[in-house]
Amino acid sequence: MDTFPRLHQLRHASGGTLSGGELQLLAIGRALMGNVELLLLDEPFEGLAPTIVETVWNVLHALEGETTLLLVEQNADLGLALAERAYVINNGAIAWSGDAAMLRGQDDLRRRLLGV
Repeated sequence: MDTFPRLHQLRHASGGTLSGGELQLLAIGRALMGNVELLLLDEPFEGLAPTIVETVWNVLHALEGETTLLLVEQNADLGLALAERAYVINNGAIAWSGDAAMLRGQDDLRRRLLGV
């Protein structure tokens, strides 16, 4: 509850009344309760309001050094900002793999691989 204060406010609400962002906070919070070593995340920022994106990103960033994240994310900026290593998959095959900071810092490489 300390990680996501919004969930504390909603602790008596039924699951059917939660927004998509609140459900995402709940799912991540539940996953973190077990002191996990590996957290698998599939598009954790998709469809979230900007304030919730920021909250989730900050929580995931705070896990650095404690928990390994395996993240699939369409938003390259958000994903690469969390990553140490990056893999670009195209048509089911790895098109590129390497240091995430390198991909973040080379605009020509990003445009070629990601189209952004």
